[in-house]
Amino acid sequence: MQPHQFEAELSRIHAQSFAWAVRCCRGDRTEAEDVLHLTYAKVLDGRARFEERSSFKTWLFGVIRRTAFEEIRRGMMHRLWMGKWWQEREDVHQGTADQATLVVEGERRDQLRQALGQLSPRQQQVLHLVFYQDMTIQEAATVLKMQIGTARTHYERGKARLRQLLDREGDQA
Repeated sequence: MQPHQFEAELSRIHAQSFAWAVRCCRGDRTEAEDVLHLTYAKVLDGRARFEERSSFKTWLFGVIRRTAFEEIRRGMMHRLWMGKWWQEREDVHQGTADQATLVVEGERRDQLRQALGQLSPRQQQVLHLVFYQDMTIQEAATVLKMQIGTARTHYERGKARLRQLLDREGDQA
């Protein structure tokens, strides 16, 4: 891939890359910015090389994940476990819905966040990649460096557990 193609592809998937970096940093947007900056530096200076064995996006997400873990080992992400599972990417409803609707939707988001937080870290990661990053389970497995069968198991068990937790919340409400 030529340097101009590389930069164009990085620009094209920047928003998705940032969302994945936020996930790898357990919701800490500041740390995610640092990780993404370090990742881009690795890519642009050649320390991380795209060998076209997977899609560019799958490869880049793997580099982001490894960079985040390297930063954890170095102790630079001391607040990793204190962040939320997921940060909202944009403001929801800017003045178009009534107050009751906003309250109900806020409660649903809170229930989803709480339920997601009860899943195993691997289930959270696989579900994030598949649902929020539009990856296949195979691509998620590649990013997470796990066997496809393991990724499928985490995906199915995560969905089932999430459904169970949300159904329980609905029954209690």
